[in-house]
Amino acid sequence: MDIARNDTSQQHDSTQHYEILQELGDCYCSMGDYEKAKKYYENAAVLESDEAAPYVGLGVVALQNNQLDDARAAFKVACRLDANCAKAYSGLGMVAQQNNDYRYAFDMYLKSLELDSENLIGILGLFQTSCQMGSFEQVTHYLEMYLDMHPGDTSVMYPLAALYMKDRKIEASQNILRDILVLDPQNNDAANLLEEIEHNFAQMQNK
Repeated sequence: MDIARNDTSQQHDSTQHYEILQELGDCYCSMGDYEKAKKYYENAAVLESDEAAPYVGLGVVALQNNQLDDARAAFKVACRLDANCAKAYSGLGMVAQQNNDYRYAFDMYLKSLELDSENLIGILGLFQTSCQMGSFEQVTHYLEMYLDMHPGDTSVMYPLAALYMKDRKIEASQNILRDILVLDPQNNDAANLLEEIEHNFAQMQNK
């Protein structure tokens, strides 16, 4: 009985230690101290070899250091450990996008959004790769879904307004741009796009 209790206690301590290492890695990564972040992620990966999160962290660190091959390898390990890891797929999308492989990047971002429709990196990455390929059909759907859950996120509102403009949904585009300017009056991109739309609309009316 005491042996079983000790094993459970050790497992609990190990899990807690892993979580602390992972959180420290995330903290240093967010502060831009990638050397320290890498050390903590590596220690976390040793402690819990079946967890995908440390490898996602190592992939992010490698990506920030422009080590694309290392980043790809780390994200692939994360995908192997957890086939439902949306962050790992969006990481592979970022690597592919850096390598100008927009089709593969699009597929990886799409996969990440199928697993987690609130994955902002996946959403913005899907929009960027769609711009490169000139294909927007699937992007609008995910942008709309995200905004339903996170209304007022201007980083997503602006791409959606741009897509509405491309689809000739002028009024919908104008409404979103005006909402952006209420939330962020200094948003020059939104102001310029709204001005462009209204200018083009006025020209069409005068013809």
